Amino acid sequence: MTALYRTEQLTRRYVDSGREVLAVDRVELSLAEGGRLGIVGESGSGKSTLVRLLAGLDRPSSGKIWFKGTEIAALPERRLGFLRGCVQMVFQDPRSSLNPRMKVGDIITEPLRSPLVRRQTGDLLDRRTRLVQVLAAVGLPADSGDRYPHEFSGGQRQRIAIARALAPKPEVLIADEPVSALDVSVRAQVLNLLSDLVVQEGLSLIMVSHDLLVVRYLCDQLVVMKSGQIVEQGRTEQVYANPSSEYTKALLAAIPRIPEH
Repeated sequence: MTALYRTEQLTRRYVDSGREVLAVDRVELSLAEGGRLGIVGESGSGKSTLVRLLAGLDRPSSGKIWFKGTEIAALPERRLGFLRGCVQMVFQDPRSSLNPRMKVGDIITEPLRSPLVRRQTGDLLDRRTRLVQVLAAVGLPADSGDRYPHEFSGGQRQRIAIARALAPKPEVLIADEPVSALDVSVRAQVLNLLSDLVVQEGLSLIMVSHDLLVVRYLCDQLVVMKSGQIVEQGRTEQVYANPSSEYTKALLAAIPRIPEH
């Protein structure tokens, strides 16, 4: 398989209240085309910083990132159009990621108005046609585009966020804790939707979560992070069956289990 992503000694430092924080520390990983990579760890482990680097939303302090064979860390913004079209993100809380003053149709098609994305797609995606397509793909009514985000439930708002991410026909979907802000009753529905879309749209998936059960359900590769470093990585089922890191063992031991009767 061709490597879609590859990192080398990827590091991100920043200063918080006068103190230097090493958010990502010499991370090395790879993702093949069509792969599904889960990144897990406790709060503050560096998961979200890592995926922001992969998406080109942040720049590393040192190290390299290759996407489809191109080293992207040092590229200026004007040359990242191919990345903006190919990689889309779904964030944790749809209430904060959707503009409440915009109609849903405008929110979903907003990526198609970006000059960088248009340059990548050749302006071939008709907004109205694509809106109808992605609303159907995420299971929302065709007239949803004429309504506002507050008229939808939390689970429906996350479907809107997913539809927006799908609009430019990306190759990679990065989901950063996409169900942690949702009611338990709708989490399974959104996870099933993501699982189906990865197959239907031919996507590569990067899933960030503190919930190992979520990652196990969706991902075939697993990275475990602690204090900015990868402490374990491998095939998901292999890591679950035989974890080598004490930290991973502790995370697995903390998973709630239904007692047997």
